[in-house]
Order: sequence, then structure tokens, then C-alpha cells
Amino acid sequence: MTGQHTFSIVIPVLNEEKLLPGLLDNLSIITNSKSSVELIVADGGSSDNSVKICENRVDKNIDVSSEEVNNIASGRNSGAWAASGEILVFCNADVLFASPEALTMIIDDMFKSDQKLIAIATWVETFPTEEKLIDRLFHIFYNHYFRFLNTLQLGMGRGECIIVRSSDFGKIGGFNPELPAGEDFDLFNRLIKLGNVKYSNKIKVYESPRRFRKLGYLKVTSIWTLNALSIMFRKRSISKEWKQVR
Repeated sequence: MTGQHTFSIVIPVLNEEKLLPGLLDNLSIITNSKSSVELIVADGGSSDNSVKICENRVDKNIDVSSEEVNNIASGRNSGAWAASGEILVFCNADVLFASPEALTMIIDDMFKSDQKLIAIATWVETFPTEEKLIDRLFHIFYNHYFRFLNTLQLGMGRGECIIVRSSDFGKIGGFNPELPAGEDFDLFNRLIKLGNVKYSNKIKVYESPRRFRKLGYLKVTSIWTLNALSIMFRKRSISKEWKQVR
């Protein structure tokens, strides 16, 4: 695809050969049929078959491994700066959209119905095939909690899927690459100063529970909270890196 697009889907990738094919298949219903959608992968130096998997399946495959800062924030930024879409859709490689066929229509309707809307944080749940009771309870609480925080104008969302107007993303300079963790919270915290941010269940993504299975919910949420507080009050994250869980 060439020329101007309405939607640019940006996927930061690092050694995602197991789950990336599922996401590409999931999105194929819109990437194959809608000329208004472009798909961009920003690879951070994968040593597996991630890059090969993307051949002939994405519009732009960017190698960001040689950049001075190489993390998920810088990868998302590189994808965004290469994008031509008016709306940026950032999603992690380990997610699936519940209704990919309706994605662009829902996004379009939400932005048209609220002229002050600049960003959307999406509803997150666990892959249905892997969901346990603890997963369901956790996501019920956090989805409603994050939505409540946005009503308080705090700006909150998870990096599994972030949707933002390209022009507003550019105004704030994108993600802060100096933050190896908590970059999603920081982005929303800055975006909400420009306009409306909604945490909405109109768009739902399913995520892999791999990090929670390895580290446990208590540890992961503790790390989230400490990083968010540190960014809020010290302008830097506690975590020095966000380690791979594959």
C-alpha cells in the first residue's frame, strides 16, 4: 500500500515468533481488504523468525535495533514516525482483537462523536483459551479502575493497545524513550492535558497471560504501581528494563 492512510497499526516486536503470526492473522481481515489501513512492524533486533514471519505480510518492516535507545517506547516511536495514518493504533505482538473486522469503524465513530477525543485506551482481557478465574477477576478490577482514573483526568491506559490521533501524538513528542517501563502511563498522562482520553470497552483486546504466569499478579501490579508513582513524582521509572517473557 502507498500514499495516505487513515489508520496505521504499529507493532513493536522482539522475538515474537510464537504469537506474532496469530496477531497478523487476526488483523488480516482489515489489512488485506482496506486500503485505508497500513501495518508497520518495528523490530528491536529479534534473533528468532519474527522478521521472516513479517515478510509480505506488513507494509513497513523497520529495524530499530541499531538506534541509540532500543526499547518498546523507541520502537513504537519509530513506527509512528514512519506512519502515514491520521490515527495510530499501537498494539503489542501478544494480543488479539476481539472484533478486528469492526475495529476501524468503531475507532472512526468514536473520534467523530467526540471532537475533543485524542486517545483511546482499550479494554483488556486474557486469551479465552487460557483464562482462569484469577485472570477474569484481575481484569474486571483493573479495566474499571483505569476507566475511573481517566474520569478523574489522571490519564491511564495499558500498552497492550493504544489508539491516538497522529497529530496529537506528534505534539507531545511521542513516547518517552528514556522510560524502559511505564511509558504507556506517561503517554496518557501527557495526552490527557491536550484533550479527552477514554478507557473504552467498545474495543477489546485479549492478551497472553505469560508475564502473569511467570511472575504472578502481585509482583506485576507492584511493579506497575511503583513505576507509575516514580514517573508521576520523579519523572523516571523504577525499572531499569522491561525484561522479555517469552
